[in-house]
Amino acid sequence: MIGLTGQAEAHAKLREASPAEGIVKSAPAEVIVTFTEALEPKFSKIEVTDSKGQRVDQGTAQAVPGEPARLAVALKPLAAGTYKVTWRVVSVDTHRSEGSYQFTVAP
Repeated sequence: MIGLTGQAEAHAKLREASPAEGIVKSAPAEVIVTFTEALEPKFSKIEVTDSKGQRVDQGTAQAVPGEPARLAVALKPLAAGTYKVTWRVVSVDTHRSEGSYQFTVAP
């Protein structure tokens, strides 16, 4: 009988995001995304845009110290409205992943 072996994850998948998709009552100061695998921060990014497509992040995403599967980017002060988070990451095994989600600030 031939045994079956499981396959390792091929790409870093989004595990958690803060703020999460949906409605938040207060504007966040940053976006933090957590993945299923460690990332190569130098080749990974997060962009946050408003409903007009204008960027509201403050530049380059940074690795969260001591947490290789987390990436963060600071935000400009946000008004009420809907924002899109787009991420493109490279995991330490060099696989690329990308995706997006939206959150709405509704005080």
